[in-house]
Amino acid sequence: MSTSDRGAGSEDTPAEGTPRHCVVTGALGGIGAAVVTAAKNAGYRVTAVDQAPQGPDAGPGCDGYRGDRDSNGDAAGVDNILADLPVDYVFDVTDAEAAHTTIESIEADRGPIDVLIHTAGVLRADAALDGDTDAMRASFEVNMFGAVHVCCPTAQRMCERARGAIVVVSSNAATTPRAGMGSYGASKAAITAWARNLGLECAPHGVRVNIVSPGSTDTPMLRGMWPAEQDCSADVIAGRPNQYRLGIPLQRLAQPEDIAEACLYLASNNARHIVMHDLRVDGGATLDS
Repeated sequence: MSTSDRGAGSEDTPAEGTPRHCVVTGALGGIGAAVVTAAKNAGYRVTAVDQAPQGPDAGPGCDGYRGDRDSNGDAAGVDNILADLPVDYVFDVTDAEAAHTTIESIEADRGPIDVLIHTAGVLRADAALDGDTDAMRASFEVNMFGAVHVCCPTAQRMCERARGAIVVVSSNAATTPRAGMGSYGASKAAITAWARNLGLECAPHGVRVNIVSPGSTDTPMLRGMWPAEQDCSADVIAGRPNQYRLGIPLQRLAQPEDIAEACLYLASNNARHIVMHDLRVDGGATLDS
């Protein structure tokens, strides 16, 4: 697939010779960062956004980084955060007003959004049997409502222009139950269903919405679920019968680049007649369920 097929030469190009504008949320995450790199390589003008990591003792590249602090210990401002992080805008997807304002600012500063690839999300383990509604709310706030806060104002603007493509990154856990992943699976099932409905409503306006559902992907988020300093890749690939979890037939974890390429395909002119599709990228782990 050529660069022009995937990016700047697609059907939704706003002006001849002008690269399309792609916004990527969750750009500091493993998948998000891979999407940013792949989109730039494909010729897009990319706007990278994410929430500044939390915590007073972290630095660039570390969980908890919030930028410089002044003499009172307060954050020194968004400009300092942006200076140290590889993102163009910082906001929290759980804040609906901030999401709307940021989308408005992005279009005012950088032009209409032609492609949105929403990768922002959280992965937390909790058992459905525990009935931990706080854990469920935390997962839904980011994985479900966060996507709504970003995708809705973007889709509305795209529909007014009668062009655009949105790709929502969900998970294969949306369709396959996983022991100890109750809230995560439920939140991803919710966003998958919602994104399909959004796609149905946007399609008459010439705007396509699709979903990419990764399986186990070698990212800091996944490795953060493993015991300290342990590589559990082999266990994930082999499967865990005691948890009723199948392994990965392709015998490897996905790499973030695998997910990024799937996202770019669905955003491209090569997928111009695909809408409301849920593309699983999991090495066969769900046996095409």
